[in-house]
Amino acid sequence: MATLYEKIGGEPAIRIAVEKFYDRVLADNTVNHFFIETNMDKQRDHQTKFLSYALGGPNQYGGTSMEKAHEGMNIQPEHFQAIAHHLQQTLEELNVADEDIAIVMEKIGGLAPHIIEK
Repeated sequence: MATLYEKIGGEPAIRIAVEKFYDRVLADNTVNHFFIETNMDKQRDHQTKFLSYALGGPNQYGGTSMEKAHEGMNIQPEHFQAIAHHLQQTLEELNVADEDIAIVMEKIGGLAPHIIEK
């Protein structure tokens, strides 16, 4: 059985999805302030590796923990939901199957406790 990584089209497709995703995020004034001082080329590469690994691809992700990466950012539930919504819209735009989107969103939702500021 193919992994989500393979079904979606591997790293090239994930790279495209990440580009489109960040276009949406950076256009959204409710969340784009989180990326003001971010090197977006590095962020896109990092996110591509993370998503590839999270969807069953090769583990090239060597980033810090979710808690550490988002520490002190004061990310609230509405910010997390906005980001998740942009990801879902991106996957829909790229014609990813609904059942695969549901799996991705479930995985992303599981990260909320590690990202949202307590």
